[in-house]
Amino acid sequence: MTPARTALERLLRRAEAAHRRGGDRPVRMKMTEASCPEYTSLPTLEDLESFEAQVRLAEREGAIVVDRDRLRGDGERLKSIEVRDIARLASHLGIVPHGDQVAAAEKCLAPSISRFDVIGRLLQAWRENRKVRGRGPEALDDVADAVRVIEAQVPGEERILRQESTRLFGDSKRIERLTPWLEVLALGEVSPTGLSRDDIWAACGLRREPQPMLVAGEGELILATQGVRLARPYLGVAARAIEGFTTTAPCLVSIENLTSFHQATQAWADLPLVLVYSGGMPSPAWRRAYRCLLAGLPAQASIYHWGDIDEGGLRIAAVIAAETAATGRSLLPWAMSPQDLPPSLRAGRPRAEPGVLSRMKANAIKAGWPEVAESLGQFQILFEQEGLAPDPGKPPQPVGG
Repeated sequence: MTPARTALERLLRRAEAAHRRGGDRPVRMKMTEASCPEYTSLPTLEDLESFEAQVRLAEREGAIVVDRDRLRGDGERLKSIEVRDIARLASHLGIVPHGDQVAAAEKCLAPSISRFDVIGRLLQAWRENRKVRGRGPEALDDVADAVRVIEAQVPGEERILRQESTRLFGDSKRIERLTPWLEVLALGEVSPTGLSRDDIWAACGLRREPQPMLVAGEGELILATQGVRLARPYLGVAARAIEGFTTTAPCLVSIENLTSFHQATQAWADLPLVLVYSGGMPSPAWRRAYRCLLAGLPAQASIYHWGDIDEGGLRIAAVIAAETAATGRSLLPWAMSPQDLPPSLRAGRPRAEPGVLSRMKANAIKAGWPEVAESLGQFQILFEQEGLAPDPGKPPQPVGG
């Protein structure tokens, strides 16, 4: 990009911003070091002449008005540039005006607002010239493709990431490049959620490779063609194959991370518990199968979740809590409150930034855990669940047990 183009693009952005604010005064750029260093720092006469020639072209097209210093040199030295016509300046630069970009985005995305209410907030940010995930309305194609990815989801099925990307776009890595917009749409947040890329894909029903649902404990899974007793240390089946569950176990515990799940299956192997690995952020297929597990529990069974004490972990807990609530039950936290950790494990842990802490507390409230939110506010720490080994002598207990 040439210095002249850089300066003219900045002038265009300023003029568009003034127009959005309702200003009626012409937008002018003085050719000083503070206002236009691209001009004042040109190193050679040839560079200066090139800059001035490009300005003259925009002037001839009626896009700008130029004030020149007629008393110096050849009289071509620039004193200021003023926008005469925003549309002509944008056309001269080959740029679609911001207002036209927003209008195109509104037209394209309007049919999707009923499903993704976050799109309304996204469009409002763009109208106000605020970027979302570092992008403005020029990101329309990416957002539209992210909508297409989510709408292509088949209920109860998990899709393989690169296979689905090739099927939808003829590009095996296209979906991966859409991850920020998948996060916006699937989680309903214009700001980053603290989830990993894998967790964001899982929320959209996408996996890098097929991932079975891991279940341990006492009970029988009801599959499409047969019933299968749970095995030790655990049983893995496709989530979509689970149609029901029967058990007499008084507790079910979902566990966010694989290492902790394996440790728990060993530490609590002989106890009447059902343990299920969530795979980080549970996919739609996992959530459907999880509801099948809940339906097979005794009426008075207690249901727990154990995950990371961080932004992603609390968001995952809130999602599982919503699934639990949909079956008329409540989800309890297991080692999800800093207060539950031994003081030696709390010591020296990283502190949550204010914005992150606020979102953690909000998700604890969504999960129905106000006491966890209070503890988060008191200790303000981050803690990964792998730092706490499950104690064989202190397993999750039925409420009142």
